[in-house]
Amino acid sequence: MSSPLYFGHSIDIWNDYAELVPGVVVVNGVNADVSVEPQVAKYVEAAESRLEAHSEGELPEIQAWRRTFSRMGLKPTQYRCASEALLRRFRREGALPRIHPLIDLCNAISIAFAIPVAVFDVAKIADYLEVRYADGSEQYESFSGETENPELREVIFADGAGRAHARRWTNRQSSYSAVRGETTGVLIVAEALHSTAQGERLVSTLADELDTAWSIRPQTSLLTSSSPRFELER
Repeated sequence: MSSPLYFGHSIDIWNDYAELVPGVVVVNGVNADVSVEPQVAKYVEAAESRLEAHSEGELPEIQAWRRTFSRMGLKPTQYRCASEALLRRFRREGALPRIHPLIDLCNAISIAFAIPVAVFDVAKIADYLEVRYADGSEQYESFSGETENPELREVIFADGAGRAHARRWTNRQSSYSAVRGETTGVLIVAEALHSTAQGERLVSTLADELDTAWSIRPQTSLLTSSSPRFELER
């Protein structure tokens, strides 16, 4: 039998960011042979409506992440959380890039909720995936093919093999565990920090749309400081 993986946040992260609301969705059996265009259009329209009333920088979800980036010692207008980067691109171009049905769907939901949604290929994760402070020895594979080392105490998604699957928390994912045509099992992580964050609605939305597109009911969980770990089978 394959050993279970787990996902979670370190005690230090929970101590420093007690307002964190993380949601987890795990699904096996996805493929690229489906159409999610109606779902994508629905969430793109929702994002468009929000941007008509407010810029992305005025949204409470984005403001919370900007404050967090400042606390991490990063200039929030230089390093942006993934949902803000997507919203900015959508506002400029009027559309989102098409990559893979699962990524397209998650990106659309991310801009509708203005919350970062990360998607990892489970097969590429060694032992566990933990959001923690880096010691600087971890290796990160960029989409340009370069290997980088995160800064000391940078917030990363790290696995048991010392790989950084994301840098600067929700700023940039690694190419190593990106979803590709052959991907079948994924771990989806959505993290909110704004004061009214609940998590249930976003997690249930992701689960419902995955079920609609792939006819598979995912595992879901909301993590807390008292229940910080989610175990999943490969």
